[in-house]
Amino acid sequence: MCDFRDITLDDRSLVESYTFRAGIANCDLAFANIFCWRDTYSPALAIIDGFLVIRFRAEDGCTSYMQPLGEGDFTRIIPVLHDDACARGARLRIAGLTAEGAELLRSRFGGRFAFSARRASDDYIYRADDLRSLHGSRYQPKRNHINRFMQLYGDLWRYDELTPELFGECMRLEAQWSLGHSGDGVTAERRAMEQAFANFGALGLRGGCIHVGDRMAAFTLGSAIDRSTFCIHIEKADTCFEGAFAVINKLFAESLPAHYTSINREEDLGLEGLRRAKLSYHPERLWRKFTAVNLQPDESECRSLWAECFGDDEEFIDSFIVEIYSRERMLSIVEDGRMVSMLHIIPMQSRYGRTAYIYGVATAAGFRRRGHAGRLLQRAVERVDSEGYDAAILIPAGGSLCSFYSRYGFSDAGLPVVFAGDFDFGTGAADLDRAMVRMRGGAAFDGDSSTLECTFAG
Repeated sequence: MCDFRDITLDDRSLVESYTFRAGIANCDLAFANIFCWRDTYSPALAIIDGFLVIRFRAEDGCTSYMQPLGEGDFTRIIPVLHDDACARGARLRIAGLTAEGAELLRSRFGGRFAFSARRASDDYIYRADDLRSLHGSRYQPKRNHINRFMQLYGDLWRYDELTPELFGECMRLEAQWSLGHSGDGVTAERRAMEQAFANFGALGLRGGCIHVGDRMAAFTLGSAIDRSTFCIHIEKADTCFEGAFAVINKLFAESLPAHYTSINREEDLGLEGLRRAKLSYHPERLWRKFTAVNLQPDESECRSLWAECFGDDEEFIDSFIVEIYSRERMLSIVEDGRMVSMLHIIPMQSRYGRTAYIYGVATAAGFRRRGHAGRLLQRAVERVDSEGYDAAILIPAGGSLCSFYSRYGFSDAGLPVVFAGDFDFGTGAADLDRAMVRMRGGAAFDGDSSTLECTFAG
């Protein structure tokens, strides 16, 4: 049994005695992040055979464990974590793995785990001196923003270290920002900010702010991940003040002690605008964070059949298994004790409304020409109709399959389709991503041949 307990403020020195030695620049290992977001992720810790293990509740509600930190090979405690997960009615999921940690786990446990690294979860790591100086032609746009700010506000602005008497203004600026945003993430971030301000000194936080006259224009705050990497946790600006983001970014980087040679500005969450903004500062690298999931039998069979039929590489298949796969959305046929045919109903949103994407239709080589794919497609369209989807689409692997799919109500529309997000649901060649369409209840296709954009809604 693992003796996990809730993380408290008093655990900072214990946690940092492991994280500061780990050489892992993951923003999730900053103690301030762990503590301030505890209402959302319910973190708990245990020391197991000399390794620090942090257990938490992931965004999807699943029990997860961060990569164990300590000296030597952490895979020796994997069976202990497996038993702890099982005792909680969960399967083992390890998050925040480094590339080296993922490879160690793969080599030790073979095909028992699937691995995935979501682009949306990559941390942006910058050279601190780049953000301090903004030197060179690639930073000219940033310098232009700063110069514009200086021209507009002249002697009216000032930069201050963030101190307790300014916290109320920060919360008012956050409230103003949140008027244009909504959702659980905004509420959770507000709670994290409240925790940060209530425990600012004890968490080792530091920050800065800009005022224009008597009005706060921007603020930022963060904490150390280790002795050389500082992490920016929160940064807000009033966009009425042109250039405020660029100014607070540079001035706060300048204020950091010289021993911080890297700055982690956390992930982009898959948000296009945030991604553009982070890339515009030219990160030195993206810190990939791998997740490993202990496979269930149906997932292992799906992975094997997928590899046999499509020949995709292990990274792509594992990404599908970890990020997209749902046994409730897979239809399959079992013969001779093994899965021999499958398809997946992927929920999407498109201009048609709720859209079912029929994906990964596959039958093992020795079991073809037995009608398996047809039976699964019939079940799929019946289910799509019963569940109230507005449309269903699929991308035939070749023109010869169009007549086959048309038997189940799919129109050969040659409809260009693109998929939003980081997972590529297409063929890998944009000019081949042409969809057949089945409207709700088999109604006639509406004839709109403009590109259909689909967003995963799982």
